[in-house]
Amino acid sequence: MDLDGVHTFIVAAELGQFQGAADELSITPQAVSKRVAALERDVGAVLFSRNVHGVRLTRDGHAFLAHARDLLRAAERARRSVQPESRALRVDVTNRRIAPSVVLQDFHLAHPDLDVDVVTCSTTTSPAR
Repeated sequence: MDLDGVHTFIVAAELGQFQGAADELSITPQAVSKRVAALERDVGAVLFSRNVHGVRLTRDGHAFLAHARDLLRAAERARRSVQPESRALRVDVTNRRIAPSVVLQDFHLAHPDLDVDVVTCSTTTSPAR
């Protein structure tokens, strides 16, 4: 499913016309119409009833609208998940009692707004035989 088509559908639904959606998205009304038509083929339903004054959501269009918004939110979350600035700072600590772990704790207390992912690794040694 083309997310540009989903976004176009949402804008057209909110504005009630393809011309307004075209203006909002900086594309032509024909491009809006083509995106919506492709989306309707994808979902297998007519999403808008069209008339000379604009467009109105059909029953299927109303049913699809909330899901369309969820799709765009999920896509945005997926995009953000792979952007380095949105990831937690990951620090591996081999021993919680050494100086770097104290520095890390102080850093986290000084910057509570930053996500810090601390992974502690305990290494055990077996007694020499």
